[in-house]
Amino acid sequence: MSEVTLKINNRGYSLACDNGQEQRLVDLGHYVDGHLQNIAQAGAATNEAHLLVLTSLVLADEIYELRDTVAQLQNSMSQKNDAPSTDRSDDDILIAEAIDHLAGKIEHIAARIQGGEGDNTAVA
Repeated sequence: MSEVTLKINNRGYSLACDNGQEQRLVDLGHYVDGHLQNIAQAGAATNEAHLLVLTSLVLADEIYELRDTVAQLQNSMSQKNDAPSTDRSDDDILIAEAIDHLAGKIEHIAARIQGGEGDNTAVA
């Protein structure tokens, strides 16, 4: 077990993690703190507890959006597989579109982690 100290909303949190997962935990902490700082800068929260709840809801919304996207892609692929087709290029196009969509989501998340949306840096 390893221990990582994250700084979220200018508070240090020591967390245990499996060996080799330290950087992943640091990246997640930066991501959460970035969202929290954006919400704080927008003045949307009245106190720290409210800020944490709003941040949690924003992150949960991202998860739900990604889950919906994956479900839609799975449904589209399932329907495509159920329909008789002699042309596999349609499936290739659908897969390419799914990959492009998910790549865009990943790039968006990476930009947030790297400070692409305001100051998302946090000292861990």
